[in-house]
Amino acid sequence: MNNPNQYKVIVIGGGPAGVTAALHARELGASVALVERANLGGTCTNDGCVPTRVLAKAARLVRDAEQFTDYGLVCERPQVDFARLMARTQQVVYQLHEKKQLLDHLAQAGVLVFGNAGPAHFVDPHTLALADGTQLSAEKFILCAGGRPRRLDFPGSEHALTHSDVWSLKKLPASVAIIGAAATGCQLASIFAAFGARVHLLELAPRILAVEDELVSQTIAHAFQQRGLEVITGISGITSIEPQAGQLQFDYSRNDQPHSLTIEAVVMAVGWPSNGDTLNLAAAGVNSERGYVAVDDTLQTSVPHIFAAGDLTGRMMLVQSGSYEARIAAENAVLGLKRACIHQIVPHGGFTDPEYGSVGLTESRARASESDCVAAVVPYADLDRAVIDDNPAGFCKLVVSRRSRQVLGAHVVGEQAVEIVQIVAAGMAAGTRVEQLADLELAIPPSPRLSAWLPGRWCVNWTVQPWPPSGAHSNRSVPAPSSGNCRRPEAEENGSNPRLRCDCDWVRSKRPGRSDYPGPGWLFDPAA
Repeated sequence: MNNPNQYKVIVIGGGPAGVTAALHARELGASVALVERANLGGTCTNDGCVPTRVLAKAARLVRDAEQFTDYGLVCERPQVDFARLMARTQQVVYQLHEKKQLLDHLAQAGVLVFGNAGPAHFVDPHTLALADGTQLSAEKFILCAGGRPRRLDFPGSEHALTHSDVWSLKKLPASVAIIGAAATGCQLASIFAAFGARVHLLELAPRILAVEDELVSQTIAHAFQQRGLEVITGISGITSIEPQAGQLQFDYSRNDQPHSLTIEAVVMAVGWPSNGDTLNLAAAGVNSERGYVAVDDTLQTSVPHIFAAGDLTGRMMLVQSGSYEARIAAENAVLGLKRACIHQIVPHGGFTDPEYGSVGLTESRARASESDCVAAVVPYADLDRAVIDDNPAGFCKLVVSRRSRQVLGAHVVGEQAVEIVQIVAAGMAAGTRVEQLADLELAIPPSPRLSAWLPGRWCVNWTVQPWPPSGAHSNRSVPAPSSGNCRRPEAEENGSNPRLRCDCDWVRSKRPGRSDYPGPGWLFDPAA
């Protein structure tokens, strides 16, 4: 290429998806330019998940302090120095920029970066114009321009904050209404409540965390209410916000009835529209759907040489899913592959109190796609770790195909939920069957044997990988049948943990719903 402004690939956006796409495209041998309108790092590093995690860490320390006296530690409840805490969030953002050195990393890889370039837009399908008039050309484009917080339009909406505005608060509000109970709204609600604010969490849908498994939503909502948060679901709309004597009158409707709250702050967490509307996509011929760039399973847009990844596509809109999509988009763009993007194996979670984590299909979605599946749930209270830490709230739920014995989904609420889900996600990505996951031994598991105990118990009750050593069922609390109708082969020795495979009538009789089932309070699919 003789033109210095012509490249094999141009990546638009310098967040996690854009940086990943640029580096991977360069690894594959392409000449790459990356265009970022502002600071590298994207929303996550600058005003999204990183500062939110700092606040979540502080909230966690406050909650831990509530247990001090139970463990013989005598001290006063910590007080929140909000100004100092907000300074800490910015310090962490700065430290991460220093640590990652994204600009140096990209330069060393051979990626030419146009940083703080202002808004860029397409001139034609192969030409991009920067704010200063510079024009760049490429054979392929990967769009990773991300998104931004949505602001609702109603009387007085200018008095509401978005999550990005939270970092500019000078003091902790004594009371706050949070509009939207998806991941961001729930995390902010949990954080403000831990700091002592009176929190009202409002949601249009009939339940919070509406995209999560229903049991996750129910458990988190119950935990919120136990901590004094007011959870208001099924609202009809927001009427107005009106300043009154240093506070805000917040009016909304529910069940066609007007309601009002008097509070100090309102935070909108109501969605994440894409930045595609700034790119002049029509000039490139790229189609959009509901405001997001339309892509197929290979992340190709309506224009064959243009791909998109991350929040711009309106899919999972998570850092990890954006990076995953970016690698696939780079391979398909540079190598001409048709690799499909499978979001089912991308874990995610939220740092609420208690935490939650999920991967794969919810139970309802799994049953819609495969009728022959079963869900098993174990409460955290059954685990030694929960007793030791005095944190019994939560559960681990596994959704498994009985036909293929593949894990279809895992959903956890409780301490270190995200870490536990990631273990299952690794097994799902490797195509591990549930009985193989049950055999997994961990040196220092997040919650002792939880990740293996649940699939193990699933296997026991569905006769995939059973329990007792050679000598059959005599060691169980329920006696084996005297008639004997057991077709088990010889026990398969595995060190000191002999196992056998059994599909006898006695094992079948011990399935869920029977009063003589010897399990420790497990819940299973009653219809199976």
